[in-house]
Amino acid sequence: MSEVIDASGLTKAYGETIAVNSVNLQVKKGEIFGFLGLNGAGKTTTIRMLLGMIAPTKGECFIRGEKVTAGNVRMWNLVGYIVETPYSYPELTVKENLEIVWKLRGMKDRSRISWIMGLLKLEQYASVKAKHLSLGNAQRLGIAKALIHKPEILILDEPTNGLDPAGIVEVRELLKDLAENEGVTILVSSHNLDEVSRMATNIAIIHNGRMVREMDAASLENELKKTLVVDGRQKEIMKEILRKKGYDFSVTSDYLEVNGDHAVKHPDQVASMLVEAGCPPTLLQVNKENLENYFLRMIENGEKIHA
Repeated sequence: MSEVIDASGLTKAYGETIAVNSVNLQVKKGEIFGFLGLNGAGKTTTIRMLLGMIAPTKGECFIRGEKVTAGNVRMWNLVGYIVETPYSYPELTVKENLEIVWKLRGMKDRSRISWIMGLLKLEQYASVKAKHLSLGNAQRLGIAKALIHKPEILILDEPTNGLDPAGIVEVRELLKDLAENEGVTILVSSHNLDEVSRMATNIAIIHNGRMVREMDAASLENELKKTLVVDGRQKEIMKEILRKKGYDFSVTSDYLEVNGDHAVKHPDQVASMLVEAGCPPTLLQVNKENLENYFLRMIENGEKIHA
């Protein structure tokens, strides 16, 4: 299947500073493509080039086979997007902001406004001015504006910023439903590895403006370092038990981190062993490294990340 989003060699330089360096991206129909990177890695600059907001210094991008240029506005009827902060008219209400987007998009069906407020749970804020919204509800309004015209393509820059845990789950499930059941093609950027890995089908990682990894979500899951975190009231005795049983572990100021696949895959056996020895754990959980630690480990292991 041909790519809905196809970018090759995207490069953006500001004087001698290269913000994005030869990035290639291909996203297929119905795919949720996770674009991961630490803050300042080049995600937003890349998205701005994908949307034609800034011109690349080198390279080019195509949306459904049409080249992205500043003058090619027709294709944007197919696209919904958020870039960085989801801006709204602060003195206008939620409903008035959505009415403006509805008019600008040239839509005829006015029920789209109430439909999108219901979808993003904004009905109770319909008469609230945008400047009085919480960060999370401002983000919901931004997502509503991106979705109101039912686009075929969504490009979302950090869409869950400011949302509480319940809101994050709602947005995640909404995006998965759009991709799986409506065939919407979604590119979502984030610095939150765990969140993106829960919904993305494929993932690309950008660091210092360069693409350093591309993989499916399952492959990334296998690359992440996992440890079994253990704590208890008799920590010294627990350490001795683990040592005698041949477990490799490290000691932090708060708990023990047990390494190795066996402990991670069979925490129940570790728990039973400690209980039988009279040292029941008060904490037992599998921890997965975050994106920042993943990058640091890549660098320490000599992986090729260009400065």
